[in-house]
Amino acid sequence: MKSWFDRLASIPGMAFSGSPGVVRGELPGARVRPDESYGTPMWPTPQGHTSATPASQHVPYDASGEDLVARVWEALELPGSAMDYHFVLQGAVDRLWSTRGSYPAALDLLEVFALLDLELMEAAPQAVSFDATDPVSFVRVTSVPRLVDLLEREGAFTEALAVAKRLTRFGQGEDAVGRLSEKAGALAAEATAADGAW
Repeated sequence: MKSWFDRLASIPGMAFSGSPGVVRGELPGARVRPDESYGTPMWPTPQGHTSATPASQHVPYDASGEDLVARVWEALELPGSAMDYHFVLQGAVDRLWSTRGSYPAALDLLEVFALLDLELMEAAPQAVSFDATDPVSFVRVTSVPRLVDLLEREGAFTEALAVAKRLTRFGQGEDAVGRLSEKAGALAAEATAADGAW
């Protein structure tokens, strides 16, 4: 697989077609291409070159609220590696979680970004692995488990279980699958018993 992509939507297997409201051609860095003569892509900067892709550099550490969301959507339209896009999405989920009390849209966007991160992981497992060719071991992911926990807290056990099952491919979520299977089963049994009582 390529070491970098024009944009997240360029990764084979992604259903994601592009960031809402972002005009890619107007983004600084959208047309930047690396110098690959070094053996690893080196991206031009005013000071010379860097191994950091435009996507990995786009979201400031102190971005929050609407600015964070806009910068994340833009970063997904810039050149980067699968791992860069994962860290952009995971960072957004973590920041949205921590600001959920002051930013009303945080939880809805957390779900969008966590599901997009999971889609990325499924399309390009190297996004969460340091295994160069055939990923078999994976780094600990925080974005998707955070979504599983959120869905479980909301009582959406079936949805949480479906997401947790998808995560098990990456060596995570097995405990959540067991716990949520019990809860979803109990809820289904309760519904069946209630239907039979009428």
